[in-house]
Amino acid sequence: MRPLNRRQFLALGVSSASAVFLASRVTGQSLPPAPNQYVSKDGLLDIALDARYEAVNLAGEQAYLYSYNGQIPAPQLEAKPGDSVRIRFTNNLPQPTNIHYHGLHVPPTGNADNIFLNIPSGETFTYEFTIPDNHPGGTFYYHPHLHGWVAEQVFAGLGGAFIIRGELDAIPEIQAAQEVFLFLKDFDLDANGRVPQPWHMAQMMGREGSLVTANGQVNPTLSIPKGGLLRLRLVNASTSRFYRLALEDHPLYLIATDGIPLSEPVELRELLLTPGERAEILVRGEREPNQYRLLALPYNRGGMGMMGGGMMGRGMMGRGMGSGMMVQSDWESTRNLATLTYAGQVETLPLPQKLIPVETLPEPQRVRRFILNHGMSPGMGMVFLINGRAFDHQRVDTQVSLNTIEDWEITNTGVMDHPFHLHTNPFQVISRNGQPESFRAWKDTVLVRAGETVRFRVRFTDFPGKTVYHCHILDHEDLGMMGTIEMQKSS
Repeated sequence: MRPLNRRQFLALGVSSASAVFLASRVTGQSLPPAPNQYVSKDGLLDIALDARYEAVNLAGEQAYLYSYNGQIPAPQLEAKPGDSVRIRFTNNLPQPTNIHYHGLHVPPTGNADNIFLNIPSGETFTYEFTIPDNHPGGTFYYHPHLHGWVAEQVFAGLGGAFIIRGELDAIPEIQAAQEVFLFLKDFDLDANGRVPQPWHMAQMMGREGSLVTANGQVNPTLSIPKGGLLRLRLVNASTSRFYRLALEDHPLYLIATDGIPLSEPVELRELLLTPGERAEILVRGEREPNQYRLLALPYNRGGMGMMGGGMMGRGMMGRGMGSGMMVQSDWESTRNLATLTYAGQVETLPLPQKLIPVETLPEPQRVRRFILNHGMSPGMGMVFLINGRAFDHQRVDTQVSLNTIEDWEITNTGVMDHPFHLHTNPFQVISRNGQPESFRAWKDTVLVRAGETVRFRVRFTDFPGKTVYHCHILDHEDLGMMGTIEMQKSS
């Protein structure tokens, strides 16, 4: 593959750019109950799930989307460590698909979290696996993962939360908090309520939609009593959109990242959530009763595009994907995702002082280096690359031994930010550009900004077999930024 420099990448973008505007919808709706929940019983989570294309209610409008069981977001699944999971899945889409259990530490082979499965249209497949006894509790995520179809199927609506109940839920201060799930997802609809076909530039940038929802609604209302605690469990289920979150006049207390608890709450003014990432935060009802906005602040994730007068700028991302035209992205805009109101009053609830200890991983036995970039491929056009190669499902890119610890150093030499996701085994970020992380946490998706080098430490345990690592801007994954890893038993 021939890498492109920044000037070539920008010039390629200009060649297809013109303008269109899609208006955002602004409404205020009460937050509905969490999506239909399926909870394990007597050690078994047993459900029938199907992917289909039909009309659904989205933010009060009729939209023709892909969905699981006709619901946007999909049914919420809930299990405990040690439970068995059986999902009788039927593919009623017009194209093949499969399901990835994002963040779960379960086998990546057979009828478990096997992203190499190809389930044809009209066929049924039964997923079966067991949640390990030592699996951390947390917020996880299921979505399609058949290479070449991932971005299209997620952007059209497929995805749902997968909850594992664990030790964090048993902490008294956490139990006292009101639990709310926010499944963040953007959509694009034409005048007939259908998802338009993306144009090439939108796929290169990573498509974003003008309709940004929380639990399928626009600007829903949350409530908290004066003195109370709100536990927000957040999933970024968008194909490409980053959410830089802030709550007016309220600090955020981070208690879990990518589903796994921290050792103690971390106070933040804002929280960046890239595609595939999850987070849990506590909000204290410590302000005067009023309305406070949960905001998605501007974030420039890089790239190419065109501003008025032909001026180029980093992050001018494509919109109007169905028309084949382009305008400046809304990366510099602030969006209101939800509104927090105060209702009632309770005796002031304290924050927890300690959560779940996060172990320190030993020094690595090996260091690997990966370079993220983009380039041109004969007959394919723009591709996204890891170590100079686009994904090939017949090739194994990385072989590791189980029961070993490695450091992976990910360097982004491209012009766009890339969230890097590793399947099956979580990791701990050690440093960014040589500077240590401010706190220890488990992750499965980490942002690597343009020009940045991120180093993380991972322990490969339990499950042999093949799986993948990739950019979680899903168009970039489909366009090649993915590699296969094979985990082998130690000799």
